[in-house]
Amino acid sequence: MILLVVGASGHLGGEVCRRAVTAGTRVVGTYHRAPAEVDGVDWQPLDARDPAAVDALVRRTRPDAVVNTAYVYGDWALCADGAGYLARSAVAVGARLVHLSSDALHAGRPQPYGDDEAPTPVYPYGAAKAAAETAVRLIAPAAALVRTSLIVGDERSRQIQLCLDALDPNSGVRLFSDEIRCPVDVTDLASAVLELVDSDHAGLLNVAGPDPVSRADLGRLVARRYGLDPDRLTETTIASTGLTRPAQVRLDSSRAAGLLKTRLRGVRELFTA
Repeated sequence: MILLVVGASGHLGGEVCRRAVTAGTRVVGTYHRAPAEVDGVDWQPLDARDPAAVDALVRRTRPDAVVNTAYVYGDWALCADGAGYLARSAVAVGARLVHLSSDALHAGRPQPYGDDEAPTPVYPYGAAKAAAETAVRLIAPAAALVRTSLIVGDERSRQIQLCLDALDPNSGVRLFSDEIRCPVDVTDLASAVLELVDSDHAGLLNVAGPDPVSRADLGRLVARRYGLDPDRLTETTIASTGLTRPAQVRLDSSRAAGLLKTRLRGVRELFTA
């Protein structure tokens, strides 16, 4: 089996590659600036915003499956248009497609979101992820679309690094106490993605941790994990900043829990074990 991982130099993409290689899969991984430090991957440069480049790579490598983890916050061409280009090329060679989406496409509310709920984006990144889903579902109806949340792990996680920065009073970073998410461990998410590669699941699936926590509470959990003083955390609220972004986004991942062998651990279990 040949697995093409687009965005393989990122945190999640690198973990998908690492686990696939360990399982004996032939892995082709793409990067934009530099490859990740993952052995056993056939690294290929790619600008996923270029449809001709995407098509050429897919036709050259002839993957059996494609995992799309590529994103850059604020880059519509990559997040939205690139997802459509990749879906079109995957379908052209008969490859299985697993596309990574985000809880950012929801507006936010106290009640959990089910797998099949329509996007209600309130800011540009959420709109880009919603547009990507629309393109993928139209072009590749057999694809699996994974809606996930904040991806945590070690210091390679952007979310963990933000928490560590917020514990430094000189960094200027503040965490929202009124923004709720369901963090998921990168190893759990990567395992779930690879399960979906080997499955015939089509359509949307929430894959996130079971513990809804605020970003500020996540910061305090990270502080304890690293032996730092949680009282050093600098926090704020969305309301006080005047920003427009979703506040409470809880993903109901019960369908994934029943479908997958991978156990999606809660952030409290991860950081207090």
